[in-house]
Amino acid sequence: MPSRTNQDKWDLMFVNTLILGAGAAGMMAAAHAGPNTLVIDHAKLPGEKIRISGGGRCNFTNLYAGPENFLSQNPHFAKSALSRYTQWDFIDLVVQHGIPYHEKTLGQLFCDTSAKDIIALLQAEMAKVGATLWLKTDITDIRKTDAFEVLAAKDGEPITIRANNLIVATGGKSIPKMGATGLAYSIAEQFGLNIITPRPGLVPLTFTDDRFKPLAGTALPSTVTAGATTFEEATLFTHRGLSGPAILQASSYWREGEPIEINCASQTDIFDYLKSRKTTEGRKDISTVLAQVIPQRLASYLAEAWTLDGNLADWSDARLIDLAQDLHHWTLTPSGSEGYRTAEVTLGGVDTADLNSKTMEAKSVPGLYFVGEAVDVTGWLGGYNFQWAWSSGWVAGQANKAKQ
Repeated sequence: MPSRTNQDKWDLMFVNTLILGAGAAGMMAAAHAGPNTLVIDHAKLPGEKIRISGGGRCNFTNLYAGPENFLSQNPHFAKSALSRYTQWDFIDLVVQHGIPYHEKTLGQLFCDTSAKDIIALLQAEMAKVGATLWLKTDITDIRKTDAFEVLAAKDGEPITIRANNLIVATGGKSIPKMGATGLAYSIAEQFGLNIITPRPGLVPLTFTDDRFKPLAGTALPSTVTAGATTFEEATLFTHRGLSGPAILQASSYWREGEPIEINCASQTDIFDYLKSRKTTEGRKDISTVLAQVIPQRLASYLAEAWTLDGNLADWSDARLIDLAQDLHHWTLTPSGSEGYRTAEVTLGGVDTADLNSKTMEAKSVPGLYFVGEAVDVTGWLGGYNFQWAWSSGWVAGQANKAKQ
């Protein structure tokens, strides 16, 4: 257990490992860092982002999680942690705790009942090793002499915590209403570490006009390409722009000012389909036939926006080829994104060049670790970011346990 002195009204505490942040990565690290570990968080409850994730069911990992599913300035950095603590390790832990789960799509694993089951699992694992959790604890200052000293206020009462090791697991900037801040970046910069410029990831894309307002709520199977990366999932039109899994995935690869490309009929060759219908449905309006392969609202919208009129029989092969090209390669340039307000993750963060990939320890500051979303490692949509939290938290925890 952490020890306290009775100087200055019990305001000084000693621990081996202090963890900042009671989220997925922080609690995972605590469950493996050994008994003389303290976790502090300013929130009233632990794991709030876990609680709201996956519609309240928590997409806790992915069967196919691997380094290729992550973005980073150094795409090789995540390999060590992901190979040492895999999705199968966490699945085994879920099974040990008797948590029922199911695969939804594309390897995504969700709790059958509630995301709170995962929070309870982490708290139980922390309790098993004797780690301590303090909530409603704010950090006021951090400094380092022979040890790390964190000045904090627990329930409004000031206290100084001295720790041999400090693990920063405060996440990124995404969803500030959940308490997200840029604290991890400030701490990293304080100790001379580089920051890869953070930006919102897995976020809806927006347009300055309300062009898609008539389509709000319409979804379609699609492939979406941003940069050189393509995702095949659903696209959803919103009042502000575009969302849905394919758009969220592509948003992590999109840069402001660049176009994205949407294939509105990824499973159908539009030209072949329309040409084949000329003899049987030639008297029908082109948009009516088109509505057989894309949502009717989208067909009507494009008929007006692109001036698609006349019967199908009146369309030449050349015009049909052009229309098919437009539908398979619909190019749009978003004006921006919805930002950190709705972003599921933060891209960028603590530069992996400054961290040891086997321990998550800062190369230039012994005893200082960064894990989870705070680091420049960001996963795809679908449970990958939780797996990074488990893997990075585990390796940091193991490194600290070895120092006990």
